Amino acid sequence: MSAGFLLVLSGPSGSGKGTVSEAIMKKNKEIVYSTSVTTRRSRPGEVSGQNYFFVSKEEFEEMVEKDELLEHAFVHTNYYGTPKKFVFDEIEKGEIVLLEIDVQGALQIKKKYKEAIFIFLIPPTMEELKNRLIKRDTETEEEINTRYKNAFRELNFVGEYDYFVVNDKVDEAVTDIENIIAAEKLRVKRHKDIKSEVLKEKRN
Repeated sequence: MSAGFLLVLSGPSGSGKGTVSEAIMKKNKEIVYSTSVTTRRSRPGEVSGQNYFFVSKEEFEEMVEKDELLEHAFVHTNYYGTPKKFVFDEIEKGEIVLLEIDVQGALQIKKKYKEAIFIFLIPPTMEELKNRLIKRDTETEEEINTRYKNAFRELNFVGEYDYFVVNDKVDEAVTDIENIIAAEKLRVKRHKDIKSEVLKEKRN
């Protein structure tokens, strides 16, 4: 069995991280989704414990103080973080953990946990990204403008990632990510003893 690993998917707000992650999870039951903690208000249809763990600012600060987060960041007026115990427990079991986070969080993880695989999701055009932010109708005009401006800044960090995927059509973006996962599962370093595995097959 290949060793588990952490797959970090991030990109600008409006790039479609949530939609792509959801599609990947529906098609690949063996992938475990890592639920983040946030202080932002829940959007219509979101469920605490599934989409995010929605907590107060005080509760979040307590988690930071107790070093219970793999990463945390202040993004668009709210705090976000990743519970570390869940991630490492699943990787130890040999699972692939999908973590959908912002660029700030991804860069923190890269400093602390270089074994993770990093994918940067980008929109086909910045105009399309702006349209997506407007169409989802979950932020104020001021919040939309803030996210749009931040997107240009976040694009500067694409060089820090292992892969980039253009999210023009969701199914094509999902296929690209599935191909990345398939390649990563075949890395020699994820198999403790390939020779023994091969010889065992021959004996059987």
